[in-house]
Amino acid sequence: MLFNSWAFLWFFIVVWGLYLVLDHRRQNILLLIASYFFYGSWDWRFTSLLAGSTLLDYVCGLMIHGSASPRSRRLWLACSIAGNLGLLGFFKYYNFFASSVCDLLSAFGFQVQPWTLHIVLPVGISFYTFQTMSYTLDIYRGKMSPTRNFLDFALYVAFFPQLVAGPIERACNLLPQIQSRR
Repeated sequence: MLFNSWAFLWFFIVVWGLYLVLDHRRQNILLLIASYFFYGSWDWRFTSLLAGSTLLDYVCGLMIHGSASPRSRRLWLACSIAGNLGLLGFFKYYNFFASSVCDLLSAFGFQVQPWTLHIVLPVGISFYTFQTMSYTLDIYRGKMSPTRNFLDFALYVAFFPQLVAGPIERACNLLPQIQSRR
């Protein structure tokens, strides 16, 4: 669903109309559902990646904050970074590296058929990957405490107006707006 489409206009009107009549807690739930619906309108299969990335960094943020030893804090940060960059790297660069390795091997006389997967790049994966990583990095650096409310964090990650086109928003800026009464 493109921002300049009729489908988005109707989607926005419905979400906005419902938003106006709900209390704060239900507004956030509505926005989270709407955000996942919006993201799923591109390809519903990728909503599980978004949910997985959200869960990974929510847990890593809590564990970084709750860990007493610097080593444990670094381990949880490394888990967040490796998980996020692993997914991003796989979707963005797997086919490039697979064909490059095959080309290199054929230059040395080996005839190898490239084993490529027909991978579709998930819309907005770079935005939400770097946004969730900035959250765990800010917690690690002591710039903020993790949110205890999973729904608020999930909305921070998936908020549809910025999910597929940015900007990458810092948690210390957007989470207080999500958590405050409107």
